[in-house]
Amino acid sequence: MPRAKFKTLTEQMFYTLLCLKQECCGMDILDRVPAMTGQRVSIGSGTLYTLLEQFLEAGMIQETKVEGRRRSYLLTEKGKAMLEQEYQRIRAQALDYERIFKGGVQR
Repeated sequence: MPRAKFKTLTEQMFYTLLCLKQECCGMDILDRVPAMTGQRVSIGSGTLYTLLEQFLEAGMIQETKVEGRRRSYLLTEKGKAMLEQEYQRIRAQALDYERIFKGGVQR
């Protein structure tokens, strides 16, 4: 069964939206994601530009500037809400891990 679009975010989706808290263009995102994750996460340009189009269509980001081929984007309220929802989901997973592995076996 295919995953519902944007029900959860991949790491690439999450960090792309996180970058767009501040206005930036695709090349900025390609540089910022590896820098903010200690090189743990990278995004290919094809993946990034596909994500940007999908986020635009979903109203999660807005285009703010067009200078030739360079386009800049910014997170919308809908995008902020999706990012917050994903953050809360990740936190819940971390808490489950800590409860089970760090808290000992519950009898």
